[in-house]
Amino acid sequence: MPPIPTRLWPGRSYPLGASWDGLGVNFAVFSAHAARIDLCLFDQSGRREVARLPLPECTDEVWHGYLPNAGPGQLYGFRAHGPYEPRDGHRFNPHKLLLDPYARQLAGEVRWSDVLFGYRVGAARADLSFDRRDSAPAMPKSVVVDDSFHWGDDQPPCVPWDRTVIYEAHVRGLTMLREDIAPRERGTFSALADPRIIDHLRGLGVTAVELLPIHAFLQDRFLVAKGLRNYWGYSTLGFFAPEPRYLVEPWMRNELKVAVRRLHAAGIEVILDVVYNHTAEGSEMGPTLSWRGLDNASYYRLMPGDARAHINDTGTGNTLNISHPRVLQMVMDSLRYWVQHYHVDGFRFDLGTILGREPGGFDQGSGFFDAIRQDPVLAHVKLISEPWDIGPGGYQLGNHPPGFAEWNDRYRDGIRRFWRGDSGMRSDLAARLTGSADLFDHRRRRPWASVNFLASHDGYTLRDTNAYEQRHNLANGEENRDGHADNHSNNWGVEGHTDDPAINATRAAVTRAMLATLLASAGTPMLLAGDELDRTQGGNNNAYCQDNEISWIDWRHAATPEATALRRFTARLVALRHRLPPLRPANFLHGGVAIRPGLQDIAWFDQYGRDMDTEAWNQPEARTLALRRAMEAPDGSVDATLLLMNADGAPHEFSLPPPDLGWSLVLDTAAPDADGHPLQGGTVMVAAHSVVLLALRLPPA
Repeated sequence: MPPIPTRLWPGRSYPLGASWDGLGVNFAVFSAHAARIDLCLFDQSGRREVARLPLPECTDEVWHGYLPNAGPGQLYGFRAHGPYEPRDGHRFNPHKLLLDPYARQLAGEVRWSDVLFGYRVGAARADLSFDRRDSAPAMPKSVVVDDSFHWGDDQPPCVPWDRTVIYEAHVRGLTMLREDIAPRERGTFSALADPRIIDHLRGLGVTAVELLPIHAFLQDRFLVAKGLRNYWGYSTLGFFAPEPRYLVEPWMRNELKVAVRRLHAAGIEVILDVVYNHTAEGSEMGPTLSWRGLDNASYYRLMPGDARAHINDTGTGNTLNISHPRVLQMVMDSLRYWVQHYHVDGFRFDLGTILGREPGGFDQGSGFFDAIRQDPVLAHVKLISEPWDIGPGGYQLGNHPPGFAEWNDRYRDGIRRFWRGDSGMRSDLAARLTGSADLFDHRRRRPWASVNFLASHDGYTLRDTNAYEQRHNLANGEENRDGHADNHSNNWGVEGHTDDPAINATRAAVTRAMLATLLASAGTPMLLAGDELDRTQGGNNNAYCQDNEISWIDWRHAATPEATALRRFTARLVALRHRLPPLRPANFLHGGVAIRPGLQDIAWFDQYGRDMDTEAWNQPEARTLALRRAMEAPDGSVDATLLLMNADGAPHEFSLPPPDLGWSLVLDTAAPDADGHPLQGGTVMVAAHSVVLLALRLPPA
């Protein structure tokens, strides 16, 4: 073991973080208002601080120093000296050990104690007081890493947006109940790389896995006190470090890279759900873990005229100050790091509206949007925003700049309401089926900008959407007050589980119809992991704190005949989407192009085969609709589809609109296992709560 150093060399101010060069480690950390920053070195147990060395230089507000003879595995942290003046936004306290914002690995976990707070908890003036206890024993430590990895011939799949089908999954929940995977590997990146999991994804036909947050995150104190866990992970503790619980062993960081490489080999992209709108430190009354102690006034948005308080546009207590160039640099460096060192293919931005909020409000030309769209590394990966937050003007669906796709909750709600049988839903259904052109058809955006989903991690599963009308969140410990109150759901006669065959048949029919609608809609479809396996959360629509069987996929249930049939049906839908170009148009269609005489690029009909007019669109109790789309291939051949939808509780006979082109029935959700066949005659019977899909191909004219 090298001798403990007594001082640091000056080193360099770039790059930020801990950078090993083979001979030593350069440390660099930003703080505009600190008077001094100490580098603290720890032994391999993380319990004993073996050295405390002031960083000798500060260049352009970046403190830096070089530690010779140090290398990967070195545990460290920072202590920042400066003013403790909360009313002015400054909360420096050198008694608090701080994580490196650029740490690429964490060792240990937060052990909740009052010593983690910069002020004396329970003191008369709360956060205006000052706590002198050392927080290091309760803190995880940053770790110096070697990022080298042999990627071989790994290549990103580069799946075009119009061919993308996303599968939203939780690393832990995906495999915790897989009995054919070694117990120590379940719920880890290693299990994500398991051939059986990849075979399941390939069998479905999905082209991308969107992983809930895998950045290191905090187990919040209020959850730990109630015996619960932060399951979703939207409480970031490190923007560059993978979550330690998802590693089989702490040193097995490369297992995530192995998983990405194997998924790429299967043609599947990896998208990360990332949280750059806030951190785990909470409000001004929260703990001092990293950013608050390094430079609270720079890293966070503070209340104008009251810098003691944080702006809380996120609902979590704090909001990162992305308008600050160094904070924006941290976000951009983090994004590039995951692309360059982990080969990820895209990002989904939690509460993405905040990233575009400047002091004057949401701005399509914000610094973040401008920076990411011109970045040579990031401009070509998939970018998806959750286009809302609780701040002023926080709902910005359809208002993000070109290059971004957006989660479309209007799609989720509209499709749920139509298939629930709500009145007056024809016009809204038409808009959602065509890529929500009313929201996205501007600035040359494409239909893929609308990420269409029926269910996501936040809310009911698809099965629960058709089994519950009231949330059942008592297990969360908030007296059932949390979670969405209106889910546009329908239990079809009984709340929750039932053995009534008629009710179960209706639920299954509506589920299949909703899935068929999703995969036949213009835009980017997203499936919630487990929905193809009939997964339930028992009516819990806010399972953020349920790291247990409530949230995990039950693979034993997945082997039942009902779940097996639904998985097979879902795979069939995805395969049809890949095979039939009109189901995934690359451009918005408005009916102004004649593909062949009498055959427009898009057209709408009622169940009698008549063109939809204003009166038909405004019939509130009509629950049937037909959509025809046609597309010419480069060789001059024409593909066309005709989607017949019946959300009524009784069957309806549809008359096929002219011209008679020789349709074939390729899907009937009421007969999910039936083979396709050419149609005989000019009518089709569509069962209650069902979809029928017709298709044809015309030779070149």
